[in-house]
Amino acid sequence: MRTFMTVAMVVVFVSGGMLCSAGASETKAKMEKAKGEMKADVEEMKGETKAMKEELKGNDAKAELERAKGKMKGAGERAKGTMKQLKEKATD
Repeated sequence: MRTFMTVAMVVVFVSGGMLCSAGASETKAKMEKAKGEMKADVEEMKGETKAMKEELKGNDAKAELERAKGKMKGAGERAKGTMKQLKEKATD
């Protein structure tokens, strides 16, 4: 009886630990996604700022180039965030 109770307690603690671990990885996955979105927005704002500076100088072609570069970097950061999110979900 004593051995049975010991084994039962070990099983309860191990399964409880696994549940806490699964919840933590889901939270981390959401955080990775949010960080990717935030970094993407920052990159797009940087590109827009550079584009405005170029427009003030009268360089419309260079302004469009800076805008496009910002959008591409933003898309890259979003993709990284999504990949990290999927990686965290997969490690559950």
